[in-house]
Amino acid sequence: MTARRTITKKELVLRIAENTHQKQTITRDIIQLFIDEVINELARGNRLELRDFGVFEVKVRRSRKARNPKTGAEVRVPEKRVVTIKPGKKMKEEINRHAEAELAAELAASAAHARGAVAPAPIPVEEPEAAQAASDPDPDSER
Repeated sequence: MTARRTITKKELVLRIAENTHQKQTITRDIIQLFIDEVINELARGNRLELRDFGVFEVKVRRSRKARNPKTGAEVRVPEKRVVTIKPGKKMKEEINRHAEAELAAELAASAAHARGAVAPAPIPVEEPEAAQAASDPDPDSER
């Protein structure tokens, strides 16, 4: 499995500033204004819908009884508000596309490992002989 990284706001600012050819300070201010507006709308109890990205909502978690794991004593947990996000269509598709590609790479690596290969085979450069081999219906058969 691929190692996961934490992407910071600073890194997003750098990427967006580079893609839009804007100064980082302007980009940072715009992103911060966007974040502040999202927070303000959710604090007001509004539902925020960003097409293809997702829907943000504030939901209320009812109060409940819980137990202190150390003492076993019953504790009352008060009602609280939590933000939920339901991913949009584009987000779901991209996440699933990346997950499928990652799974395929993992399967290929484990198959190579099972065959005794130490590292994944390099991607061949397309040459006339390689093109002939690629059109062969059974590439594992020896000639």
